[in-house]
Amino acid sequence: MSGTTRYTSPLAGRYASQAMLELWSPQQRHALWRRLWLALAEAERELGVPDITEEGLAQMRAHLDDIDFDKVAAFERRFRHDVMAHVHAFGDVAPLARPFIHLGATSAFVTDNADVILMRRGLDLLRAKIVAVLRALAAFARRWRDEPALAYTHLQPAQLTTVGKRATLWMQDLVLDLADIDHRIATLPLRGVKGTTGTQASFLELFGGDHAKVRRLEQLVVKKMQFNHVLPVTGQTYTRKIDAQVLSAVAGVAASAAKFAADVRMLQSFGEIEEPFEAEQIGSSAMAYKRNPMRAERISSLARFVITLEENANHTHSVQFFERTLDDSANRRLVIPEMFLATDAVLLLMENIASGLEVHPARIRRRVMDELPFMATEKLIVRAVRAGGDRQEAHEIIRRHSIEAARALKNGAERNDMLERLSADPAFGLSLADMQDITAPRDFVGRAPEQVDEFLHEVVDPILAAAPAAAAEAEELRV
Repeated sequence: MSGTTRYTSPLAGRYASQAMLELWSPQQRHALWRRLWLALAEAERELGVPDITEEGLAQMRAHLDDIDFDKVAAFERRFRHDVMAHVHAFGDVAPLARPFIHLGATSAFVTDNADVILMRRGLDLLRAKIVAVLRALAAFARRWRDEPALAYTHLQPAQLTTVGKRATLWMQDLVLDLADIDHRIATLPLRGVKGTTGTQASFLELFGGDHAKVRRLEQLVVKKMQFNHVLPVTGQTYTRKIDAQVLSAVAGVAASAAKFAADVRMLQSFGEIEEPFEAEQIGSSAMAYKRNPMRAERISSLARFVITLEENANHTHSVQFFERTLDDSANRRLVIPEMFLATDAVLLLMENIASGLEVHPARIRRRVMDELPFMATEKLIVRAVRAGGDRQEAHEIIRRHSIEAARALKNGAERNDMLERLSADPAFGLSLADMQDITAPRDFVGRAPEQVDEFLHEVVDPILAAAPAAAAEAEELRV
């Protein structure tokens, strides 16, 4: 059947990057299986297992990547066992190695160790994309470090911040995510060489009861697969707690992106900041004038999918009775790749938006000035008292006029006229000239510009400096 007559995941057809799609492909997974079988056989030969020949190992090395998937499928139809299908297919192209491929191992030797390797590589790919987002947001924050903007608590205007300072909040979340990912990359353990139920009994038999050789075998295989850590004990599989920990870090990235996307969507509805919009892009099939935040909305959609899958990993771990059950297998085939693919897609979108955010300073300033007189009330009380007024009376006058000015704005007034109202009230005792300088926006942003500078210099710049050079251009969004 063609691609148009059978279901394929939208993550493959529309959203994820080519690199992440290739990582979770059958080719990558099963080439890893062959490398694991080679590492095991090489280590067994080094430790003196008879009948493992260099000629057989050479045949294995020569056929690590040329996998005949049609032949594998035929074997699997016969044996109803995916690992044994690949053992036989590998044996066909490396016949001198057939007698010792998979010697002493259980299926989880290749499936579990490969999953850990794929997850670590997936974390590396996500890490690079997070750095790319940080690079884009850092440039944005520098440019807009001192542009005053409304800050919100409870989704209500509170005080002022700056456009750049708000971007540092988005970056701070990603910096925390990066620390989680770096920890997982640095400490992720292989399952190792444990045998059928984790006791290494088959390997102990292979080495005639020599416990030291069994321990050395595992150390050699782990080193050959370029890992520094191995789980000291397992059942048949590695504890699915590892999946839960890794996917928690992945879901954390999606949550950070979702928060960013929600902010962008609201800012676009205010008219302050907009995501990129291409020259011929259509916002609505019916409303030709529409410019919808479809990329941010897609982040929200995909991130929700990822976040809800995190719980799944803990549920799977909780029901792996004793040394293992098989109800994890089909579940993990779906959950682990899909979480990585969806989060990869989210970061592609986030970088695209962050690199092309459009800021509308006039709209931002207009909205600031609608609210700023209200934010100056504390200063106004102090000035009224200095002019000889009573603090409590001044507070009541300001309260009354601010409520009236706010009502007028909501009913269509073009601007906030609270200062004019106060100056016209003889009980307040201050002229308009006495109050005009009190509403300079930059006097209300605190240390926001300096915080931007310090955060970028002390936190973000070192991360960017330590990362590989950015790619020449970001991957194109396919939809």
